[in-house]
Amino acid sequence: MIRIAVSLIPVLAFLVMLIFLDNYKLLKPLSIFKAIGFGLLAAVFCYFLNRIFLSIFGEEILSKYIAPILEESAKALLPVILIKKGKIGFLVDAAIIGFAVGSGFALLENIYYLNQLQNSNIMLWIFRGFGTAILHGGNTAIFALISIYLTGKYKQIKLVHFLPGLLAAIVIHSFFNHFFLPPLINTMLQVLVLPLLLIGIFSISEKGMSKWLQSGFDSDVTMLGFLKSGKFSETIQGKYLSGFRNSFSGEVVLDLYCYLRIYLELAIRAKGVLLLRESGLKVDLDDEIKAKFKELLFLEKSIGKAGKAILKPLLNSSQKDLWQIYFLENQKRDVKLKDI
Repeated sequence: MIRIAVSLIPVLAFLVMLIFLDNYKLLKPLSIFKAIGFGLLAAVFCYFLNRIFLSIFGEEILSKYIAPILEESAKALLPVILIKKGKIGFLVDAAIIGFAVGSGFALLENIYYLNQLQNSNIMLWIFRGFGTAILHGGNTAIFALISIYLTGKYKQIKLVHFLPGLLAAIVIHSFFNHFFLPPLINTMLQVLVLPLLLIGIFSISEKGMSKWLQSGFDSDVTMLGFLKSGKFSETIQGKYLSGFRNSFSGEVVLDLYCYLRIYLELAIRAKGVLLLRESGLKVDLDDEIKAKFKELLFLEKSIGKAGKAILKPLLNSSQKDLWQIYFLENQKRDVKLKDI
């Protein structure tokens, strides 16, 4: 148990540091524990497949080429699902989830090696903790970071957007498994490069988030102001939406405008909550927010897929913009549970 603990302390300590560096604290502890649990399941899955491939290709080919592809693909599955569902919004969240998955994977792998090697040398397990465990966590974090960055540039997420991140993780994994360098140098390289890379991306993420919050807040407020003042039809967005009046009944057209208004109100509120949280303040959501979500759900059914497709250009529905509604909805659920 001591050797397992020693081998895991580095990776768990770095995961705690990532959470501590997150100024917004958007991820719930349960989400992080679920990611660690997913990493455990991924390790079990890869263990059985690796045994099959070992008997076919041998240890060297498995270690250098097949295992990196298999293991990085298995760990990447959870970040892919969360990104596609809009449940990860920013680089910092992607890094934490990715590293948590890798931590779970490393936990089971280290226990397996502990039973296989039966080596009591404490330095071996320190090297495993600072080496392989950091590699698994860092690689999945890098995959998630690259993926959230690329998917954030497009309004429609495709699987091809995940390939660059997956390729990067596989190449890094394969490089270290080739052991071009002595084990000590190999480990030191992992310990120095991966954490520094993630911390650097954290800094970029903080600046990018602040910029997105401010610019998005201003544009949403401006559009909502035109809607409430009755001058929306004079804007480019209003003329665009007016072009579809003859395609729907009067009731559906009215619902389109209502959906746009409520969506903007919720988006503004979400950005406002995040800006206050950045300043160290927390905001409780009132019953009006809950009512707006209920109305938005009703209107979504009313306008249908065609209506949502028409509104999509007006909603700036990139990955970040869609995520803010998910974030606010989660906050709403927390308030509801507290009220009960």
